[in-house]
Amino acid sequence: MSTDQTYHYPAGTVRALLETNQVTEATREALTQRLTNPPRKPTFFTEAEFALLQRICNRLIPQPDRDTPVDIAGGIDERLAQNQSNGWRYDVMPNDGEAYRSGLTGVDESARLMFDNSFSQLSGDQQDQVLTAIQRMEAPGEIWNTLPAERFFEELLAEAVENYYSHPLAQEEIGYVGMADLPAWERIGLNQLESREPNPLTNR
Repeated sequence: MSTDQTYHYPAGTVRALLETNQVTEATREALTQRLTNPPRKPTFFTEAEFALLQRICNRLIPQPDRDTPVDIAGGIDERLAQNQSNGWRYDVMPNDGEAYRSGLTGVDESARLMFDNSFSQLSGDQQDQVLTAIQRMEAPGEIWNTLPAERFFEELLAEAVENYYSHPLAQEEIGYVGMADLPAWERIGLNQLESREPNPLTNR
């Protein structure tokens, strides 16, 4: 039997639930706002820093099939502009804003040392090589002498994933309906689904 198959969930899974009485008003408002907000213009980062962050996020979480990608970089910019914490920080790292600015400088510095060009001008494969070198603490550059490369990469990746999967369209990809926070969860056995949870569809 062939194992060459992919699973997906019915389109509109989360959006349909948002219109029901199974979601609290606060949750509905927050997720609807994420669906309807236009792409953010940076207010914390400079235009150049923001463009670089967008390109990095595009390599960490590619969205080639979306007409309007989830605005991952915009979510990071918004948090930093509001001087909010995401709840954790390694003691070897500076404050989040400084860490991001230094880290973005380091990414571009490594790109120039590895490929003699800015990160934004590299091919996708070259960009991946730069990010992999940073993750593995193998990237060249003065920045990484003072900013731990692996910690910066870890924090950036974690926040990118958090921003992506907090968006309803990304939640639909994995069939997540945990935002339906009013009903009790009763079917908690292995492979049991509540009626509001979608069954995956199979493409062969």
